[in-house]
Amino acid sequence: MPKDQILLDPARTALVMIDLQNGILAQPLHPRSGDVVLENARNLIAKFRSANAPIVLVRVYWSSDMADAPHQMVDLPSVPAKCPPEDWGTLVDDLIQPGDIVITKHQWGAFYGTDLDLQLRRRGIDTIALGGVVTNFGVESTARSAWEHGYNILIAEDTTATKSVEMHQFSITEILPRIARIRQSTELTFSTQ
Repeated sequence: MPKDQILLDPARTALVMIDLQNGILAQPLHPRSGDVVLENARNLIAKFRSANAPIVLVRVYWSSDMADAPHQMVDLPSVPAKCPPEDWGTLVDDLIQPGDIVITKHQWGAFYGTDLDLQLRRRGIDTIALGGVVTNFGVESTARSAWEHGYNILIAEDTTATKSVEMHQFSITEILPRIARIRQSTELTFSTQ
């Protein structure tokens, strides 16, 4: 096995994909487009399905009155002032299959205010393969919280993108390697495959 490949135990590893939803994937993304992120994510999801490893699809959305959205005073708000159309928050249609875990979050990270930790721990998961959009917001925030919760984290870099190449690179080279291992999705394999 090549040095960079990581052999995963399907009984202890879950795939967590962040915000692969219509409204976010439609935005201009870098260093790869939303279509490329989605293609790479679909391939990784298929690999996890083949190994019977848990798949978690996370989306961000709010109630129609935005009462569940963060309301702190900030210089550069990242939450919309009013609730986007429902289709904006809909996960890409063909991603979800029966048995998948679907989580709705109301901020960048997928742990706070959701049952993600419960869903993973009760399945005996100690390792998370993580991808999605955007790299330095939803993915990084989820990775930070996963690390604080004691999970081993693998970032599938080719399934991530954000608003600029610089933002992506800073997260991938300066922040995430301190709490995770960074690999391409093709470098993640299962002991059963």
